[in-house]
Amino acid sequence: MPLRADEQDALRRRCAIVVPGHGEDPPGAELERVAAWCSRHGWHADRYGDGALIGAFESRVATLLGKPAAVFMPSGTMAQQIALRIACDRARNPVIAMHPTSHLELHEEHAYARLHSLRATLLGDRERPTSARDLDDLAEAPAALLVELPAREIGGRLPDWPELVALMTVAAERGIWRHMDGARLWEAREYYAPSSYADIASQFDSVYVSFYKGIGALAGAMLLGPEDFIAEARVWRRRHGGTLFQLHPFVASAAMRFDGQLAKMAAYRARAHALAGSLAGIDGLSVEPKPPQVNLFHLHIAAPAEALTAARDRIAGEDGAWLAPRFSTERGLGHASAEIYVGDSLLGVPSDEDRRLIAPLYAKMVELARDAVTAGAAR
Repeated sequence: MPLRADEQDALRRRCAIVVPGHGEDPPGAELERVAAWCSRHGWHADRYGDGALIGAFESRVATLLGKPAAVFMPSGTMAQQIALRIACDRARNPVIAMHPTSHLELHEEHAYARLHSLRATLLGDRERPTSARDLDDLAEAPAALLVELPAREIGGRLPDWPELVALMTVAAERGIWRHMDGARLWEAREYYAPSSYADIASQFDSVYVSFYKGIGALAGAMLLGPEDFIAEARVWRRRHGGTLFQLHPFVASAAMRFDGQLAKMAAYRARAHALAGSLAGIDGLSVEPKPPQVNLFHLHIAAPAEALTAARDRIAGEDGAWLAPRFSTERGLGHASAEIYVGDSLLGVPSDEDRRLIAPLYAKMVELARDAVTAGAAR
């Protein structure tokens, strides 16, 4: 019988090696750090999003991204809906264009339509990043174009720099508001280096960034853009119920770790390259993209998700290693995929251990899953 989600969580916490992610703190540890950091620096709580700490952090991120203004949001879901609603209201056009694998399309219960009466046109091929030529295929002109950098659902892929500039130039020439889903912008900059965060953001009218993914904070996001746009976004934040009485625990959690986490992004990407290289030769397993463009990539495995999940859990119990968060079934019957995000957890494992220790465990996982399928077919 498959393990319940809480049993899987407990199993993962017992593992000495956790490949994906940043690891997990004991309950309350982050809140203790937030309290100590705020006390050490003399920060006090905000009231409904107004205070010295939140204002300073908004200014800091706005400066880094080269945008005139910024507003902290409890979630990226809220931030992006607000950005697109403002753009569409101003254009008096409810149409937004986005990649078929956009988070708004796949993971938000179509809130853009149900809450804001916006209509989406899905842009380009599902298996590649959006390109300038995709705009020529649209049946109707959109008010806003959403581009995710990098595109998570296709393995963290990014358009190359000339293609990104071409896409943004065409959109601007057609009067389309250019919005970046920068949930993983912090990771994407390493692919575009030596371009800065401000160089990348300059291609867009508005930008959303996340603080709980690469930064590893409790929660929170930020929306950046022109001053009048952000002033309007603050009104929409209140309408969405996002102007909580106190936001400072989320803000402090992001602000106190911000510089340190940004400094690790190059190491994350290098570590992802090393791991992907060690896994690429395993029979029945492939890495996409090859090599990874950021510190995120997909494993495609010739075995069913249910069997792989059981094999992963067995390896966690027997070998003390957690190899993947979950397995999707989008590639068809008998095949599964797993997303590998390389963060703090794997930085503690030397890369020369990949071929000696980690790669054999992935090979074992594939073998166990295949054996389970064979045994099931024989019954």
